[in-house]
Amino acid sequence: MKVILLDNIKGVGKKDEVINASDGYARNYLLPKKLAVEANTENMSKLKARNDSKEYKKDLEKHEALKISEKLKGILLKIKVKSGENGKIFGSITAKEISDELKKQYKIEIDKKKIELEEAIKTLGVVKVRIRLYEGIYGELRIDVISE
Repeated sequence: MKVILLDNIKGVGKKDEVINASDGYARNYLLPKKLAVEANTENMSKLKARNDSKEYKKDLEKHEALKISEKLKGILLKIKVKSGENGKIFGSITAKEISDELKKQYKIEIDKKKIELEEAIKTLGVVKVRIRLYEGIYGELRIDVISE
């Protein structure tokens, strides 16, 4: 009997996968516990609609990530900090501060977890930071750390 899984089942399959299960296993376990539904035409069309919706959302997210990537190319984010001699700053600039300043100055929201810093910024000057926007899409942001 062909069924569509509604949940991930170890050793059987993943959610939204169409599998061929034995009649007894499907009728006595999968269907009563609502782990699967029968793969009839109605349920198959619902699955196709769900998959199309997911694909459409992914395309929108990818398109949005590309737009943000283009915006980031032209931005020089200025962050003012207190500094001592030799161009060293007090404390450091973290991903959260970069995210907050980007939102405040340019109204671009980027999650701090997506900002890739090898280590926190501790000196004055221009620094390039890589930002992970989507699977395989990265943006590069230039940050100008200036003294107050």
